[in-house]
Amino acid sequence: MRWSLRFCCRRFPWKRLSVPVAASIREASLSRNGLIPVWGGRLNQNCLSGTFSAARFYSDGRNHNENLKESNSLPSEHSLSTDITPDQTSSEQRQRRSPFLELLHQCGSPSDVLDLTCKYSPTIRQVSNCLNHMWSSMKKMSDGQRHYELQLMFEHPEFENLLQRAMRSVQHMCNDDVAYSLLSMVNLGVPQRSRERLNDFDEKTVSILASALEHMKDGQNVDALKEGMRLVVEVRLPGIKNVLALQTMMRLLGKDAPKELKQKLERKALSMTDQFSLPNAQYMISTMAKMGFNSKPLLKVCGGKIKENLNGIPFNRLYNVLKSCKELLYRDVDLLTSISDHVASTLDIWTNKQVLEETFLVFFLSVFEDLLFCPTSLMEAYSEKVITNPEALTLKDLLCVLKVYSSLNYDLQHQRQKFLDSLSHALSSYLSKMSGLELLKAVYCLCLLNHFPSALLEQLLNISMLEQLASAKLPKSTERMFQRVDLCLRLDRPPLPQPLTVPSSALGNPILNSPSVNLRLSKALQSVLADQANVALQEMLVVENFYIIDGVIIKPLPNPTCVMETSSISPAESSQRIAVIYAPNSSFCYGTSIPRGPLALKVRHLKILGYTPVLVTEQHLQPLSEEERTDIIRGLIFPEHASKTRPHEVEHVRS
Repeated sequence: MRWSLRFCCRRFPWKRLSVPVAASIREASLSRNGLIPVWGGRLNQNCLSGTFSAARFYSDGRNHNENLKESNSLPSEHSLSTDITPDQTSSEQRQRRSPFLELLHQCGSPSDVLDLTCKYSPTIRQVSNCLNHMWSSMKKMSDGQRHYELQLMFEHPEFENLLQRAMRSVQHMCNDDVAYSLLSMVNLGVPQRSRERLNDFDEKTVSILASALEHMKDGQNVDALKEGMRLVVEVRLPGIKNVLALQTMMRLLGKDAPKELKQKLERKALSMTDQFSLPNAQYMISTMAKMGFNSKPLLKVCGGKIKENLNGIPFNRLYNVLKSCKELLYRDVDLLTSISDHVASTLDIWTNKQVLEETFLVFFLSVFEDLLFCPTSLMEAYSEKVITNPEALTLKDLLCVLKVYSSLNYDLQHQRQKFLDSLSHALSSYLSKMSGLELLKAVYCLCLLNHFPSALLEQLLNISMLEQLASAKLPKSTERMFQRVDLCLRLDRPPLPQPLTVPSSALGNPILNSPSVNLRLSKALQSVLADQANVALQEMLVVENFYIIDGVIIKPLPNPTCVMETSSISPAESSQRIAVIYAPNSSFCYGTSIPRGPLALKVRHLKILGYTPVLVTEQHLQPLSEEERTDIIRGLIFPEHASKTRPHEVEHVRS
């Protein structure tokens, strides 16, 4: 490989000029004088790695013809094409060039194309055809064959001549041929030094050039050309008529495009929504994700078209739509529910032997969890598949499924025990292959689900495993996981063959930083209790050295137990303790009042400790008047006063 690189570099010398001049556009107009595309023929070493990587795009402010050897422009004696005079008919032109094109279409590799150009001198148009065919033939090859053919292509003695011919001909090429030639060269990994006639390019060729630039590495001159593209797009935006061309240009402009330009692109796209096909709608969402631009009107239009045509969209594209929604932080309950229902409805036609489809199911579950959305129908259907055949899941799949179901706190109801037992059994078969961190994550998720398989717990709390975890440089979050596992063992008290505890060495430092008081909540609580007799308020109480309660309201029971002597009644038994907890929106499954994993665990443990948890959300503390906010909080804490508040504002966590 090293010998090939040295050989190719000697064969194709390429000298970068010392003073590169960035391409510029004056008043969004480029002069055609002296702006000549130039390709250097030096081997791009990245090409021989088996992948096609983008080449750097250099730009110099002068004509480069003098840097290349002069060659006779007259056709060779073996040429199948001659110069075409203006008075020749198109029929005659096609007849003169068709033999070469027929031979070109028979070429199966770049080397075949180069062999053909050794025998017959291509015309200007045929130079572009040759470059395009070289790339199209490569696309059909395997990675190994591409690697080999790239070596042959760069070592071929005619390769440099074809590049020089392209350079000399490019000023006479039509813009389509220039753009397609550039795209082919970029895809082949050939280093380029170019200045383009951007102002002469029409909508189609600008779109093709945008596709090429999107795959090129950043550099001084690439950035300059992208800036030129930005100016051209901004000037020509009103005249763009093709949706795909608009999307290609939007992707090229990317996240760095000014906000004003993004808004212009948004308005243009909205004016073309009646032209959106189903693929356009899917591609527009991923385009907005690439731009980092969340346009609610566009997303609504695209989401509606996708929702109405789910049967016509492959699963990989649906998955990409969901990934883009995640990047855009866009969640539409109707769209997400429709996709979940659609995927769930197809599970019956999938078999456990279809590994790709099984993987897609796990991917779908994972991206839904990233969106904080609980796909109820899909999770219910998938749990049945797991119960039927848990051995079909890989270790990676099992860990992902556990993370999703525990994070979204999905209620499996009558299937719960079967599902959790199936997962535990499948995990046990991987015990010898699991790392300490994987085992900790699995046990942690199962504890969130209130399930405690003894084999996994014993393996995790084994001295050698704990020492292995202690010696590894693990993130701080592992301590939090161990602390929650410890709380579960102490508070949930699962029936295990032998008592298990988490040693203090694995718990780290459980002391929490002094939490800040939520002033709006604190003020509302004080207002609620102002007219309450014999009611006490404790704020920012830490329980079990782990859980923080924003406010604990201690209210005496109306009729304490009369049978027992009062001396035998503890203060906790003679009073009601209401734990008021502020929870951000991210602590709930999107569009519901269902608490997610860690918050659900906190609620469960506070109930065990004798508290009545009440969750206060961001909506309850929205910028309302102080009186309205107080009424809402009063309705949450004292349900008997709920009639005085708006019904939809009240959420009370019950057993």
